[in-house]
Amino acid sequence: MATTEHTGSGDLSRSMALLWGTGERSQRGPKPGLSVTAVVQAAVELADEEGLAALSMRKVAARLGVGTMSLYRYVPGKGELLDLMLDHVQGPLDHVPEGFGTDWRITLEAVARGSWHLYTTHPWLLQINQTRPVLGPNSMASFDMALAGLDGIGLSGKEKATVLVAVDNYVTGTARMAVLAQQSAAETGVSDEDFWAAQYPYIEKAMNRGDYPQIAALPADTFTSEGPDILEFGLKPLLDGLELMINARRPPGD
Repeated sequence: MATTEHTGSGDLSRSMALLWGTGERSQRGPKPGLSVTAVVQAAVELADEEGLAALSMRKVAARLGVGTMSLYRYVPGKGELLDLMLDHVQGPLDHVPEGFGTDWRITLEAVARGSWHLYTTHPWLLQINQTRPVLGPNSMASFDMALAGLDGIGLSGKEKATVLVAVDNYVTGTARMAVLAQQSAAETGVSDEDFWAAQYPYIEKAMNRGDYPQIAALPADTFTSEGPDILEFGLKPLLDGLELMINARRPPGD
């Protein structure tokens, strides 16, 4: 899944104006009720269903039942639209567990699971270079909500931000593999069963020769873990390591 787009590829000042509510046009439009929000929602639905490569102003307009040129009254172009789409889906968690915002571990677990849901629900997010994020109100609120759960545990501002980046990097990598696995059969036309069956005779011969004893000794269920299981397995030691650092900084007897 190659990175095909990047944030801020359009007119950044126009994106910011639209994100922060100063760029919404008046109600004079080619279709009553059409708005920036409606355009963005239609674009998200299109990307969810057909992938980022299918995203175009023409296809979004067709989904809304208007002419392509009508969209430019609301959004200047695809680059700005992409910035709006990202902020649209990257808002605060809808449902938070008890302890979120007061217990750092519960907070980070919820953030990680929320990111997993986000990436697997909107796989096109994994194709966008977000190393220079365009900050809108939803993404800012999400970041602020996560930071609140890291208060009072002895981390500096830089450390808090780095912890959140580390968790997101882990989730992103895990989600990317899960999404790619789901897409492989559809994109190649070869089922998982046929893919592995084609390799089996060759691998079996190598195993029987004793060329790879460690691999041969693996139990039959070694490669049966699903994406969510892999996520949870790796998340625990990641947070365990952070807990060791936090505990080491606490004053004796605290």
